[in-house]
Amino acid sequence: MSVKTSLIAILAGSLAVSAIAEPQQSTQPSAAEMQAQALPIVKRFGATLKPQLQAAVKSGGFAHAINVCADIAPAIAAQISQDTGWTVKRVSLKARNPNAVPDAYERGVLEDFERRKAEGEAVAALNDGQWQDGRYRFMKAQGVEGLCLNCHGSNLAPPVVKALSERYPQDRATGYAVGDIRGAISLIAPE
Repeated sequence: MSVKTSLIAILAGSLAVSAIAEPQQSTQPSAAEMQAQALPIVKRFGATLKPQLQAAVKSGGFAHAINVCADIAPAIAAQISQDTGWTVKRVSLKARNPNAVPDAYERGVLEDFERRKAEGEAVAALNDGQWQDGRYRFMKAQGVEGLCLNCHGSNLAPPVVKALSERYPQDRATGYAVGDIRGAISLIAPE
């Protein structure tokens, strides 16, 4: 074997070893890039739901608006999920709808939101995004506004109480005050 051939073999071996030893560059987008995709989805959900609720209140009162939260909000989430590829849903520690019960990750984030709020962080600023089991998950807190108290507060009108007891006999989503955390919009990025 010539010196030239030996050097080529040694160099080739070194390159192969260094290619194995060096970590592969991740093709996974950063959390900031994923959050930039998630935030407009959250905004779209709210911008689509809020006018539906306002129209329902105007046409049939707050008892009628319960139907929007029960039927139209999940349909909005399903449509946005279909349009974007992200899974979109609402979750709460005091779920009204059984479909809004948080999984372990969501429960932990909601509890962290409560801690952060107690430490003085504004509810509107509360969000969490992280990679978990190879998928990016994002949550944005939903704060209670004055309008929400008509169906989620402590002093509900009799027609609202009746509608809630008929639709949600196990309802736990009352007793809130303005500024509380009602729950969150929870997103899971497409695979």
